[in-house]
Amino acid sequence: MKTRYIVTYIILMALQVIFGGLLNLSQYVVVCFLPVMIMSLPITYSTPKVLLIAFVTSLVVDFFTNGVLGLSTIALLPVALTRNFTIQLVFGSELLSRKEDISIHKQGAGKVLLSILLSTSLYFLVFVPVDCAGTRPLSFVTLRILISVAISTAVSYYVAGVLSPREADRWN
Repeated sequence: MKTRYIVTYIILMALQVIFGGLLNLSQYVVVCFLPVMIMSLPITYSTPKVLLIAFVTSLVVDFFTNGVLGLSTIALLPVALTRNFTIQLVFGSELLSRKEDISIHKQGAGKVLLSILLSTSLYFLVFVPVDCAGTRPLSFVTLRILISVAISTAVSYYVAGVLSPREADRWN
């Protein structure tokens, strides 16, 4: 993995800590772009390696935010586990067979947005019910999932653009 990607990933992880710990917009809104960070990892990474990266990333984010330790982990591991299935479902099997990383420039904005929506939805379908843990009514949980998915998908699309490989960098 290139040094530029690693530095960008660490900076985005720090930004997620800031969003999670300092930017509480409302009780209905959780801004999280961890799923897109996992989806944008290089295609050559095996599922166990992606699971390990997801575990460490979410544990670091949980440790430095005011959340429950392991809450992001329990929601991010299913995203990491279903990563190849989501990629195959949205982009087709040729992306995996060519070992080509996900890029807005190559695969198109619609497909990338759909993959972000699917991974973010899976994340919040686990995160919100575990976070509420039977203390909130179903209407609150549903509304929190819908609003969080909508806002986080928009933020994640920008993050995907930051993390996606650029054609100009390919020749460097």
